[in-house]
Amino acid sequence: MNWTVIPEKPAALILALALDLGAGEPPAPIHPVVGVGKLVEFFVRWTPNGPRRELAYGAMCAGVVTLGPALGTGLLLRAAGSGPLRLVAGAWLLKACFAYRALEEAARSVAGPLSGEDLPVAREALLALVSRDRSGLDASQVSAATIESLAENLSDGFVAPLLAYALGGLPAAVFYRAANTADSMISYRGRYEYLGKFAARLDDSLNLLPARLTALLILAASGADAGKARRIVARDHAKTPSPNAGWPMAAVAGALDVSLQKPDVYDLNETAREPDVEDIYRAIGLCRRVAALWVALVLAVMALCKRRAGCSGD
Repeated sequence: MNWTVIPEKPAALILALALDLGAGEPPAPIHPVVGVGKLVEFFVRWTPNGPRRELAYGAMCAGVVTLGPALGTGLLLRAAGSGPLRLVAGAWLLKACFAYRALEEAARSVAGPLSGEDLPVAREALLALVSRDRSGLDASQVSAATIESLAENLSDGFVAPLLAYALGGLPAAVFYRAANTADSMISYRGRYEYLGKFAARLDDSLNLLPARLTALLILAASGADAGKARRIVARDHAKTPSPNAGWPMAAVAGALDVSLQKPDVYDLNETAREPDVEDIYRAIGLCRRVAALWVALVLAVMALCKRRAGCSGD
């Protein structure tokens, strides 16, 4: 019996979006992504010694951390059967795969103190967005770091998981979010140099399309500034160490016509003025337009696929 007018896949997405905008992030004890993080921490405790062993162990860990939750999600959906229970469970898990409201709130938590010229509080609030040393950042650098993080996280925290969901259903979205979580925890130089290499390469691969798609969405949402944004993306997207982050960051730099600089690392749109707190609010508005456009496109594609019966379900 078809109990709902809206097909299950778009209905779950709409409900997940409502949960995100209305309630924000679930409490940590019941947040699936927190659970993935704890699983990563468990494996880290047993890391063997030696680069080769770490590489192999890191690949195994990444496989378990990503495939395990994805397979578990598929089994959970099957066990839920059909009807409201499956829809609610799917929407709750899908919501855990993205976090638009939290991203915007984090940016506003930086912009508010900056507007009141309280730089120390703004630097402290920036911790929710970046892991770099914030102690020596001036107001313009704090603004730049906030805008950069908005752009990058719009890609891997919103566009990418919804793309995975549209293409492969909820298990694919969970797989992506688990891979991204593992990357954020262990794929950096130093202590986890070898342990996190596989997770880093996996995350880079999964974000190749979403990062470039986010840049295109930013251009589409930039209106009269799209031409400038396109030129800066074409020129500066490869300046960042990440093969993906430079695409949305350069697009935002061009759209806002500001310079986004990380000292001694990169300078996007370098001839433009330095950003200020008002540019953070402009970036938030741009990200809202991108998010709305992306949701509309995803729902439209789902409707088209449903009509042609050419896409698989959850």
